[in-house]
Amino acid sequence: MKNLLLIQPKRILKRIYPKGIWNINTKEKEIYLTFDDGPIPGLTGWVLDVLKTYNAKATFFCVGANILKHQTIFDRIVSENHTVANHTMFHSKGFQFNVKDYLNEVKTCEALVNNKLFRPPYGQLKRSQYKALLNAGYTVVFWDVISYDYEKISPQACLNNVLKNTKEGSVVLFHDNIKAEKNISFALPHFLKHFSDLGFVFKAL
Repeated sequence: MKNLLLIQPKRILKRIYPKGIWNINTKEKEIYLTFDDGPIPGLTGWVLDVLKTYNAKATFFCVGANILKHQTIFDRIVSENHTVANHTMFHSKGFQFNVKDYLNEVKTCEALVNNKLFRPPYGQLKRSQYKALLNAGYTVVFWDVISYDYEKISPQACLNNVLKNTKEGSVVLFHDNIKAEKNISFALPHFLKHFSDLGFVFKAL
């Protein structure tokens, strides 16, 4: 399992990206679930079904190419009053792009999600890209807790990651992609039940 020290972001990352959203400052029993990489057939629909069971809202950081391939699933996310947001057109690694090309890809995806919420795939973002995004009016969203559902870990370890680190105002990162399917299928229902039983509500950004 890669770098469990980053289940919660290090302070240095928050200093590098000080205007990014890492968590929501609240003392209320609120959790902000986020899902990266979809929409895809099967899994994204299952996630929506589970969320509906707990009256939970979430934010889906969608890959533009997946939106175009799976428009019906994307439309369902929107119709069920979740927030859709930008995860680039092709799930691109920021470190491999210059500022102009990266920003163009983000803008192309923005036209599909119709808002300025953005999360960089892999968390990769050059300082120059970050500044350009802010100057263009984007809100860059990171996370307070990551499940590592896409890694080769046990479903229980995935669940433990989020149970032990989530608190009021946490922005929790799951993935609706094939690599994450085994772990999220176990962890998400248990996570929702655990915090619902504690009186938490789940909100979209």
